[in-house]
Amino acid sequence: MITRRELLQGGTLVLLLGRAQLASGATIVAVRVWPAEDYSRVTLESDTELKARQTFIGQPPRLAVDIEGIELNPELRELVAKVQPDDPNIAGIRVGQYAPGVVRLVIDLKQAIKPQVFTLKPVAAYQHRLVFDLYPVQAPDPLAALIAERLKLKDGPAAPALPAPSQPAADPLGDLIAQHADKDPAVPALPARVPGATDRLIIIALDPGHGGEDPGAIGPGGTREKDVVLRIARRLRDRINGSRVNGHTLHAYLTRDGDFFVPLHTRVQKARQVQADLFVSIHADAFYTPRPQGASVFALSHGGASSSAARWMAAQENKADLIGGINVKAKDAQVQRALLDMSTSAQIKDSLKLGGTLLNEIGRVGKLHKPRVEQAGFAVLKAPDIPSVLVEAAFISNPDEEAKLNSERYQEQLARALMRGIEGYFAKNPPLARSRSV
Repeated sequence: MITRRELLQGGTLVLLLGRAQLASGATIVAVRVWPAEDYSRVTLESDTELKARQTFIGQPPRLAVDIEGIELNPELRELVAKVQPDDPNIAGIRVGQYAPGVVRLVIDLKQAIKPQVFTLKPVAAYQHRLVFDLYPVQAPDPLAALIAERLKLKDGPAAPALPAPSQPAADPLGDLIAQHADKDPAVPALPARVPGATDRLIIIALDPGHGGEDPGAIGPGGTREKDVVLRIARRLRDRINGSRVNGHTLHAYLTRDGDFFVPLHTRVQKARQVQADLFVSIHADAFYTPRPQGASVFALSHGGASSSAARWMAAQENKADLIGGINVKAKDAQVQRALLDMSTSAQIKDSLKLGGTLLNEIGRVGKLHKPRVEQAGFAVLKAPDIPSVLVEAAFISNPDEEAKLNSERYQEQLARALMRGIEGYFAKNPPLARSRSV
C-alpha cells in the first residue's frame, strides 16, 4: 500500500523533472537542411517517431507543419540558421511553440513546390527521421541542364578531318544543342562542324555515389565517401568535356554536382533522360576489417554474383535508398524502379567490355583488388540501354588507401586512367545512333 509520504515524494519528483521529461513525447536530437536544384530536404531526427500535420499555402508559398509531442529545444532552433541564402527552394524557416506539446514549423519557399512529408525508421547511424522533401512544381530538366552546361564551354580547336562514314550516326541531341545556340546570340557558338567528320556528341553520365543524408562509407580518419567521390567525378568531368575520340566530341553529365541525396532509380533515370552513351558510378569500398585494398570495377549480373565479395558489395551499395531515405509511398518511385529492372544481355555484354578497359587503365596507376570485372545485382547499373559500370576507387576503410583517396595526386591519376579507359572503349565500340525522341 502506497503511503501519503510516497505520494508526496512522487509529486515533488514530477515538479522537479517537469512534464516534458516524464511525457512519452519525442526529443529532437539533430536537424539538417540539404539544398539542391533537384529538391531541398529538411530532416528532423528524434529519439522516437514524430507525428506531424502539414498544410501547404500557395500565396506566398510556404509549408506549415505542426509536430506533436515535442517541445521547442536548441536543436530545433538551429534550423533557422541552417538555411543557406543560395538555397534554390527555401527562403527561410520559422519555428515556435504553437501549443503545449506542439511545435509549429513554417518553411517559407522561393517558388511553388510539391512537398513530400514522410518518416523513416532507424537505420545505420540514424534514429527516427521526419523528412520534408520540397520538389519544385517545375522540375529541373536534366537535358536542359546538360544543354546549358554544354553551351557555357568555350570554343575548342577544330578536330582534323576524318573519313566520313556512309551513314553518319544520328545525333538529335547535338542538333538540339546547336539549335539553342543559334537562337540565342548571347550564347557562344559551338565549334564549327568539320567537313567529313563524324561529329557525334557522346554523353558520359558520371554518378558520384551517395550524398546528402547518405554519407557512404566513412574511413578511420573520418573521410566520407560521398565527398571524395564527388571530387573525383568533377576531375573526370573536366577531362571529358571538350575532348574528342574518333571525330566524336565528349561531354560529361553529373547525376549530382553537390551534397544532396539522389535515389538509385533517379540516378539511372537521369542518365536515360540525357540519352547517355555510358554510365560510370564512382564509389570507394569499405569492409569490416581494414586489410582489403585495391580498386575494383563491377558490372550488372543477370543471375548470381561472380563472388561472395561482389554480392556483399552490391548489398551494401543497394542500402543507399534506406540510409539516404526515399518516400516508399510515392507511386512514381515505385513505377520507375519497376521500369528500370529490365536489364538486357546486350547491355551487360557492353558493360563488361567497358569495365575491362577501365580496369586495365586503373591497374596502371594503382593496385587492383581483383584482376577481372566482377558482377552483382547493383541497382544503380540497371539501365537497360546504357553500358553501365561501378568503379570502387579504393578501400576507404584501409587507412593507407583513405590517405590516397584524399590525395589530389591519386585523384588526378584515377581521373586520367578512367579517361583513357573511356577513350579506349569508344575506339573499339563506336556510339550508336540515338533515338529521335529527344
